[in-house]
Amino acid sequence: MKDPIETYALSSWSEAPDAELAQRAQRAIEAGSVLLFPQLAFALSGEERGFLTPGSADGSSKNVSYEDTTGDLHGTALAGAERQALTAMMARFARQSRQFVAQLFPGYAPHLEMGRTSFRPVEAEGRVSSYRKDDTRLHVDAFASRPNQGRRILRLFCNVNPDGKPRVWNVGEPFESFAGKFCARASAPVPGSAWLMERLGVTKGRRSLYDHYMLQLHDRGKADLDYQRDAEKVRIEFPPGSTWVVFTDRVLHAALSGQYLFEQTFHLPVAAMSEPRQAPLAILEQLMQRQLV
Repeated sequence: MKDPIETYALSSWSEAPDAELAQRAQRAIEAGSVLLFPQLAFALSGEERGFLTPGSADGSSKNVSYEDTTGDLHGTALAGAERQALTAMMARFARQSRQFVAQLFPGYAPHLEMGRTSFRPVEAEGRVSSYRKDDTRLHVDAFASRPNQGRRILRLFCNVNPDGKPRVWNVGEPFESFAGKFCARASAPVPGSAWLMERLGVTKGRRSLYDHYMLQLHDRGKADLDYQRDAEKVRIEFPPGSTWVVFTDRVLHAALSGQYLFEQTFHLPVAAMSEPRQAPLAILEQLMQRQLV
């Protein structure tokens, strides 16, 4: 299995790369690489370092989430001035992440849609959850309640652990191989179910065939313990002070351990890619010989 990591020396959130580097980065990420920036740290103030405690979360959520479009904050029990400061920290991370991604991929910039911003103060290892929510198992990202109609899921992660602890991932086989194994096991949606889930508010928008089959891949891959044990994988340690960017709808990944992480999600139309055939939508449509959106 080839090394899934491409490393870049950018160290400033406002540093615009030259055209050659930007083109290389876009080709690499669309082909399924994880782009690592080992010197790109998200600096915290003294007050903000006080949020590096599991108590920043509310005890029932695995992360604190921020909605850039509304300014809403969820998953924390903090109130008053502390809540305001936590919101400001996450808003700053969202702004810097968007600036960085837009400069790194100038062709994407006009088309990027901001998703949720997350702060993850809880240790990933040993967290009890259902198999569907167990992110220590190899998976590709797909959202049960938020259909994305084939749009790409681009994510930026930043390790801010103050104790020198890395964020540890496994990265799995190419998406084409994974999808080829599990597409045959996928069941078709119940007729009318997408309409009903939207009508009842189970989903925010209509679930497409693409969304249905991506969720099938996500769930069946996580449920298959033989696959989880035997699948080809590479272990990667992302050190504190590093940032990485990846299309998590294409790259099989598992978060094995780590604590204190920021993450910013973006959505991108397939048409904005330089190589749309590299999108999971195109790969699944080719495998299944049908239109999914």
